[in-house]
Amino acid sequence: MRLKEFLSVRGIDFVSVNVLEDPDGMAELQRLGVRSVPVLARGDKFVFGQSTKQIVDFLGLAEKSGPQLSVDELCQRVDKFMGAALELIPLMPYDRLGTHVPGRPRSYRTLGFHLFRVVDAFLGTNEGIPLVQAMFREEPAADADTAALVAYGEKVRQRFRDWRAKGDASPGKTLQTYYGPQSLHELLERTTWHSGQHVRQYMMLLEKEGVAHHRPLVEADFAKLPMPQNVWDG
Repeated sequence: MRLKEFLSVRGIDFVSVNVLEDPDGMAELQRLGVRSVPVLARGDKFVFGQSTKQIVDFLGLAEKSGPQLSVDELCQRVDKFMGAALELIPLMPYDRLGTHVPGRPRSYRTLGFHLFRVVDAFLGTNEGIPLVQAMFREEPAADADTAALVAYGEKVRQRFRDWRAKGDASPGKTLQTYYGPQSLHELLERTTWHSGQHVRQYMMLLEKEGVAHHRPLVEADFAKLPMPQNVWDG
């Protein structure tokens, strides 16, 4: 769930600032020493907006936070989401891969790559590679076709299955991320809904392009995940 959405549905008053367009907002982030967004600030204190638990603690909300699904259930969802993506990506016509998704400069090609890169980055973090935002900005080759995207996806899915088979998924294991230390359970939940949201978007893109598919994911597949309400921001 996006930070603005999290605050809005709870009726919490806030001022949203796009720091890319507001010099004063950027200056305030620099004063606080913040190097990434989204971030929730109050006075001289701030918390990054990626962790629901951190937001709840920062605001002093009396509500339960943390994953509702077990590690094993989350792993099953991740595998299902990747399987759905591997069905959907080959359906997109090659001449449409360079088209941008609604509202941002990201191509269909990059989205197909990114939804697997999210899982790949999670696996790297488990191997001791700190999670940094730059990992999510990586791009596939400019001429990558659907076969290349599927090959990458199959590789990541097999890596994920191998990691899961090793049984190295202790929920409390601490992983290092750009928004602070996170438990494996928390980062796995974020990885799950993050990748699932992008597969959800890919289904809509195919429909937008007039490509029929059997909708491999339904609302029940997103149950108990902190999914954004909208398929696209805004």
